[in-house]
Amino acid sequence: MNGKSFASDNNSGIHPVIMAAIENVNKYHATAYGDDDFTQEAERMFKQFFGEDTEVFFVFNGTAANVLGLKAATRQYNSIICSELAHINVDECGAPERFTGCKLLTCPTADGKITIGEIAKHLHGTGSQHHAQPKIISISQPTELGTVYSPDEISAIAQFAHANSLLLHVDGARLANAAATLNMEFKKMTADAGVDILSFGGTKNGMMYGEAVVLLKPELSENFMYIRKQAMQLASKMRFISAQFIAYLSNGQCIKTARHSNKMAKLLETKIKEIPQVKITQKVESNAVFALIPPEICSDLQKEYFFYLWDEKNCEARWMCSFDTTEADIDKFAELIKKLITNIQKQNEK
Repeated sequence: MNGKSFASDNNSGIHPVIMAAIENVNKYHATAYGDDDFTQEAERMFKQFFGEDTEVFFVFNGTAANVLGLKAATRQYNSIICSELAHINVDECGAPERFTGCKLLTCPTADGKITIGEIAKHLHGTGSQHHAQPKIISISQPTELGTVYSPDEISAIAQFAHANSLLLHVDGARLANAAATLNMEFKKMTADAGVDILSFGGTKNGMMYGEAVVLLKPELSENFMYIRKQAMQLASKMRFISAQFIAYLSNGQCIKTARHSNKMAKLLETKIKEIPQVKITQKVESNAVFALIPPEICSDLQKEYFFYLWDEKNCEARWMCSFDTTEADIDKFAELIKKLITNIQKQNEK
């Protein structure tokens, strides 16, 4: 198998800038559990990026960021409205339901986004003791299909949420990719758009590990430190997460890496459009490309460049680009697809 893959941006290594930050803080002793200068600096930077009312709590992974962010604002009798494709619904092994006790109510989607019309269908039974009470709308930015919500779309959902006494949560595991696409500061597409709770990720964009629960309504942070501790997400050597975020947010680092992975996805889109036997199925707006490929080439293609089939029945592939994906990687991958298709055609002609 090739040294690179298109399976997930989680599969990539650690960006040298992030690795240097980790190595730097490894030189010192520092107070544990977040009472260190590095964590305080990282927290200050989050306030700078998202607003002075922001409270940020670092955790180990994205599932924890999503689940604990949702936990901060819900009771067990609440429900959470999300896309049928949402990571919290599909890829977190029931953790949101288990740790929040909330029921997930899903909305159908063709492009990863959910609409106010679909959300509204779940707003019934309010005040009835027989029904779970809706509390949070959760969206992903970018979506699981790589599409990106505009700030106006987010703002409209937030306004609808608040008008119905709901909150808006954003799964921002790849938020930097959306910011790079929109050419927009984080605050304008989150706090200024009405987002209340944000899961902010870096692992998919060059960090080693560590995500952040960003609470944009100060009252939501009350007692959150106890929630994090009970969930086993309080890092003793927290400076190793904090230092990564300092480097990640400094000098436009996170946008540089996200912009590169987005660029590689657009290049891959261009190359794939030259192959008539392969059909792209979603708009390429971040670092993901979805495409229908001939089933006959799938196995051989995966042997060289591993990737996941998003829809096995229809042989729809998901190809993810990373901060370390190169133009040469894209060229070789596209050429291999062409070669495999040609070989199949020749076999069929015999």
